[in-house]
Amino acid sequence: MNRSEPAFTIGVEEEYLLVDKETRALVIDPPDTLMAEARAKCGSQVASELLRCQIEVGTNVCKNIQEVRADLARLRKNIIDVAAHHGLAPIAASTHPFSNWTEQKHTEKVRYDELTHEMQAAARRLVICGMHVHVGIDDDELRIDLMNQLTYFLPHLLSLSCSSPFWNGRDTGLKSYRLTIFDTLPRTGLPERFASFAEYERHVQVLIDAGLIEDSTKIWWDLRPSGRYPTLETRIMDVCTRLDDTIALTALLVCIMRMLWRLRTRNQRWRMYTPMLIRENRWRAMRYSFDEGMIDFAKGSVVPCDELIEEMLAHVAEDAQALGCEQELASIRNIFERGTSAHQQLKDYEDARTAGKSVADSLVSVVDTLIANTAAGLSQRHRVRK
Repeated sequence: MNRSEPAFTIGVEEEYLLVDKETRALVIDPPDTLMAEARAKCGSQVASELLRCQIEVGTNVCKNIQEVRADLARLRKNIIDVAAHHGLAPIAASTHPFSNWTEQKHTEKVRYDELTHEMQAAARRLVICGMHVHVGIDDDELRIDLMNQLTYFLPHLLSLSCSSPFWNGRDTGLKSYRLTIFDTLPRTGLPERFASFAEYERHVQVLIDAGLIEDSTKIWWDLRPSGRYPTLETRIMDVCTRLDDTIALTALLVCIMRMLWRLRTRNQRWRMYTPMLIRENRWRAMRYSFDEGMIDFAKGSVVPCDELIEEMLAHVAEDAQALGCEQELASIRNIFERGTSAHQQLKDYEDARTAGKSVADSLVSVVDTLIANTAAGLSQRHRVRK
């Protein structure tokens, strides 16, 4: 291995919604003992979130994708077991199909109190969950360079992760409604471009000096240099209901980063396009997932997403081999064949309505499948790369 190659270590954070097993609605006020039990099983790898109906887990720093899978499977299972003791279940979905945001309570914590006071209803509406993937890159300048280039791929990653088609009991018509909620906050959306890490720090310092933020953790772009770790943190994706999809997308992301680094070692780089164009693909991913294609900027036309992803898989084949994640990367094709969580949720709803169920009961059926699929594949044994 080239000694200058970054570690490409991986850390994944997933946020879950907690639902009552009887009503399938979000639990408004879970018992305090639930979090204590979760911490007893998961230690510092579990945390409360802004709203009491949410819970977050984070893997250890993993050397490869197989370690990520093993750690996430363990964390998901522990949360499922703890929640079950209280008649609850976690769902890995970025919105709940029918519970109303106005009924939720926020977690009593100084950071959350300040956020809710500052952002008001924009924060109180954040009954949304995401998946954040950290990739270890020690060099500050390399992190900024890769951030500038990786922005191009963010809509593609989002399109494969969609899990938020419903909001307050309605089909929104979007496969990822979550971002319409999150984008109302400041310092969200596509990242800015910077010529250097020093330029990035200067811009952040302006906001700190003005008293608007305490540090860079209050910058919530789709992709950012982590304010806590020497990582590049990708935040655009919905949380994937199936663990298999989380792993496939994480593998794809890390392979893309390694591909961009590899090009850099050859004095090459991915062509950068204007934020205006990338935002158009971002919107298409939110609206359609991968159903209606995205703009191929080189061709100047909308191209089917499966063609774009196949091209991307070919670009990163060498990197998947180097990182030992060919099997996990190939699972990206399963998402196209089966559909994202959003596709599954909409199908479950339509099937239930066709069978004569009421709107309310059909939405309950959607939650039932989310509970089952959140727990799917947790006991599978996968090879661990030495």
